[in-house]
Amino acid sequence: MPHRNIAKMKEKYGPVIGLKVGAVRTVAITSAQTAAVLFKKYDLDFADRAIVDCMKCHDLHKTILGLAPYGSFWRVLKRIYTVDMLVVNRLNETEPIRRKCVDQMLGWIDKETLSSHPIDVGRFMYLTSFNMIGSLVFSRDLVDPNSKEGSEFFEAMNELVECAAKPNMSDAFPWLSRLDIQGLRRRMNRATVEALRIVSGYVKERLEEISKGAEHNRPKDFLDVLIEFEGDGKDELTKLSEHEINILVLIREIE
Repeated sequence: MPHRNIAKMKEKYGPVIGLKVGAVRTVAITSAQTAAVLFKKYDLDFADRAIVDCMKCHDLHKTILGLAPYGSFWRVLKRIYTVDMLVVNRLNETEPIRRKCVDQMLGWIDKETLSSHPIDVGRFMYLTSFNMIGSLVFSRDLVDPNSKEGSEFFEAMNELVECAAKPNMSDAFPWLSRLDIQGLRRRMNRATVEALRIVSGYVKERLEEISKGAEHNRPKDFLDVLIEFEGDGKDELTKLSEHEINILVLIREIE
């Protein structure tokens, strides 16, 4: 593992190591004491993360909490997650959703037992986790083994995650990014366009419901939080645009 190999360099080179990965200069901190100084005194200087080339498609990196540049929009994202999503009461409210998704998975597996081919339990677990997030974000199932749109969305998200995680020469040699030698940027762009097409349809549907004053008995979901968000208009945006909502919802599926 790269991080373990770098940690072993501490004995020879000390707690602060300068590396050059391709054309990218990297500083590795290998001691708790040095890391404490870094994060306490120089945290803002090192707040931004290195962005892999694929995540720059459609500016995805600007709406991921762990990758977005530090600033007013990052603070907005942090507040949305910590105040409106990752709170105990909100998590407790999702217990019925989680239970429903697990029961649904068991039903899928039960149907598969009637066939003669092997059962891919891992696939069903992945589908279930996908639907669980979809229920929290949209209050609806995103994936069904027999749904064409669900399968397309599932495949697009799989492709998106695979491209983002795959080693890319453009990250080590930034001047190669225009050439896209491995084709990862093209694949990432196609997958993102397809996923956004489906997500934007769900968002437009919700916006139309709100404009018509439609009532619902479901708990508030992540999409409601994003649509209802109102900033102070001073050092942060007043409302999230539809494009920003689409990207945030898409990223929520990845995270």
